[in-house]
Amino acid sequence: MGSFPLSALARDVFNPALLEVDSPHQGMTDLSVFEDGAGQPPGVYHVDIYLNNDLQDTRDVEFSLQKDASGHQSLQPCLSVAELNEMGVKTDLYPDLGDKTVKCANLGAIPQAKAEFRFSGQQLLLSIPQMAVSQSARGYVPEAQWDNGIPAFLLNYSFSGANNYARSGDGRDNDSQYANLRPGINIGPWRLRNYTTWSRDSSGQDKWDTVYTYASRSIIALKSQLVMGDSTSPSDVFDSVPFRGAQLASDDDMLPDSQKGYAPVVRGIARTNAQVIIRQNGYIIYQSYVSPGAFEINDMYPTGGSGDLYVTIKEADGSEQNMVVPFASLPVLQREGRVKYSLTGGQYRAYDHRVDNAPFAQGTLIYGLPKGFTVYGGTQLAEHYRSVALGVGKNLGDFGALSTDVTQAWSDMNDLGKDNGQSWRVRYSKNIVQTGTNFAIAGYRYSTSGFYSLPEAMYTWRDDGNDSPLLQERRRNRSEMTISQSLGDSAGSLSLSWIGENYWNSDRTMRSIGAAYYNSWNGISYGLNYSYNENSVTSNGTQIGRVYDRDQVFSLNINVPFSLFMPNTWASYTLNTSKKGNTTQTVGLNGTALDASNLSWSAQEGYGSQGTGNSGNLNADYRGTYGEVTGGYAYDKDTQRINYGLQGGVLIHENGVTFGQQMNETVALVAAPGASGIAVSSQPGVKTDWRGYAIVPYATPYRRNPVQLDPESLPDDVDLALNNQNVVPTRGAVVRANFNASVGQRALMTILRVGGGPVPFGAMVTDPTQKGAQGFIVGDGGQVYLTGLEDSGALQVKWGNEAGEQCSVHYSLNKQTADNAGVQMLSGHCQ
Repeated sequence: MGSFPLSALARDVFNPALLEVDSPHQGMTDLSVFEDGAGQPPGVYHVDIYLNNDLQDTRDVEFSLQKDASGHQSLQPCLSVAELNEMGVKTDLYPDLGDKTVKCANLGAIPQAKAEFRFSGQQLLLSIPQMAVSQSARGYVPEAQWDNGIPAFLLNYSFSGANNYARSGDGRDNDSQYANLRPGINIGPWRLRNYTTWSRDSSGQDKWDTVYTYASRSIIALKSQLVMGDSTSPSDVFDSVPFRGAQLASDDDMLPDSQKGYAPVVRGIARTNAQVIIRQNGYIIYQSYVSPGAFEINDMYPTGGSGDLYVTIKEADGSEQNMVVPFASLPVLQREGRVKYSLTGGQYRAYDHRVDNAPFAQGTLIYGLPKGFTVYGGTQLAEHYRSVALGVGKNLGDFGALSTDVTQAWSDMNDLGKDNGQSWRVRYSKNIVQTGTNFAIAGYRYSTSGFYSLPEAMYTWRDDGNDSPLLQERRRNRSEMTISQSLGDSAGSLSLSWIGENYWNSDRTMRSIGAAYYNSWNGISYGLNYSYNENSVTSNGTQIGRVYDRDQVFSLNINVPFSLFMPNTWASYTLNTSKKGNTTQTVGLNGTALDASNLSWSAQEGYGSQGTGNSGNLNADYRGTYGEVTGGYAYDKDTQRINYGLQGGVLIHENGVTFGQQMNETVALVAAPGASGIAVSSQPGVKTDWRGYAIVPYATPYRRNPVQLDPESLPDDVDLALNNQNVVPTRGAVVRANFNASVGQRALMTILRVGGGPVPFGAMVTDPTQKGAQGFIVGDGGQVYLTGLEDSGALQVKWGNEAGEQCSVHYSLNKQTADNAGVQMLSGHCQ
């Protein structure tokens, strides 16, 4: 077999006599195993594999001593032809590598290929001529490394509530609670998911809603996701439509980062201690409590579809602010030769259960053409509705991206007869790096009087015989835009947002305008926010029972670090003023505490004009190993409120039950059996439980996710052979990150041979009960440092070459506790 040359081929020879100056004894030092190769004994090493400086994988690789053409021995990695092919090597061009059945490929068959094993960094650096490697896009991870994960049952739970107590004779006590449950099952590539919500209040409302139930899996060969059950159709060609049935659609996350991305952020201003409720497609998908001032919500759990977000801000005095956040309106563009598609079939699934569940089908296709063009189109078919869309997109280079399309619809509505019309749409986006300007969304849409969307037409077919509330105000024009502008290193940043609509059969308009400026100086951060809302107050996020409301709110926020007096603490000042209401000024303290800053807290006190009087609030949020707990107290002149919340996740797997923080769509399971209380880096509050398992709640599908254990948090009786792993999960997977933890006692042992002298320097000591564990190297005078030992047992000692000498050593240690596990010193005698 040919060799794969390492960077150094000369044989290293150690003179043992140099280590025997004080007490020279023949045969006391045996370093023969280190005199060849990379200065390390052959065996299996856990290494990061780099191909031309790009990380390919992290796993165990077997290294063996082999001779090259000149007769020199070197330490060679054993990689199969299939493994080289997975890393992008064009193995078909080099038949001398060997066939697929060969365990170790003939690596010397690739001219000028080199390898370097960096033992100190546990890295295997492969250098292959570029002509022998396939070119892949930036961010690409080979499909062979995608991991469908382990069989598991998952449950995310969240519960929040508030009790309001009247402080005046005119008020009434009331309370409300909200909960959501997201159970799921993983079996191989299949994912079963459910999303159920519950809400109640003291007025008698007690309601359960099932947002969705579906089964899905990745179809890797098609770069697609198959979904069966409740879901929503894609929104790039048509507006998203809820359905119950089946859908096969392209999954952009399977593409490299360089070929793909958008999610909304909800910003607003609360005048008082307020409750924020966010609805999408009629369902409550988010509920929280915020303090007075500007707020930002960017942690909503994805619902699997799109649709505008209807945001309600319930103030402490009972008044409401309402605004609409556009969910997805980016231009439709694809790279040249890229095909994106979706096929959907089933029943139309309306939030209003009185609407007929009519059969429904949809298909869309997007194709990237040369010169930056994209063509796209699709059709929607239902029992009483047909539509066809056609559009074109263009990458304008320095001028951004633009797409425009037209949809022709034919509608057959109950009691309203047949009609047809068109809807025209233009969308634009641009990120100007040189000036720091980002047009995240800019869009305009116009619909003729005869155009009806699929939901508008379907809502006329109801089992109660009433007119469709969606037809009371049918959209005529819609415009939307968000823009952010960086003003320089010291000048801060500015953001603007706009959304507006008017309607065919109403003179009303809906507008939501926001502006914000942020900057910092010497650690002091400050911001100005303005909000104007002119829209409807609704009970369920749809266009039912419109009552129009207008309001303008201005807010000033200043944060000053208090690090000189209290670590991780900031002082804040907030000014809120409303055209409809009053002016409130608030001062407060907020910060983080505990070792991993997993406790967040805040305390505020304020005063409002026009009879508002004093107000204040206290809030705390603790993110721990087994979940997250929130609590707060707020008061004003009329009411006082106690709010509380509990959320977390439960994961049942083959090794038992693991509790943790609330999980995202894709997660990792840390498995370090027996090693409890070890923190996971970059995951506040996440530690291994009493059995050595932990849930890492966030992982990115189809990407390398580093999972690292914090070595500073290791208990005294735990040693890790390796403290980091890379996992590459598929969508929705639970991937296991295994860590080999040596749990047990530590000892500094002097090992003596049968004749009384110490075993040679360089001898290897292993524990036969620990399968696959690395050995310990004996130092001068027969001393060796051992970890992970039982209270008593036997060790195997070996020195010399393969046919060298060996013996066994029996030992017995004093029992110690995990909190007080010192290093014991003892002698061992070969037998």
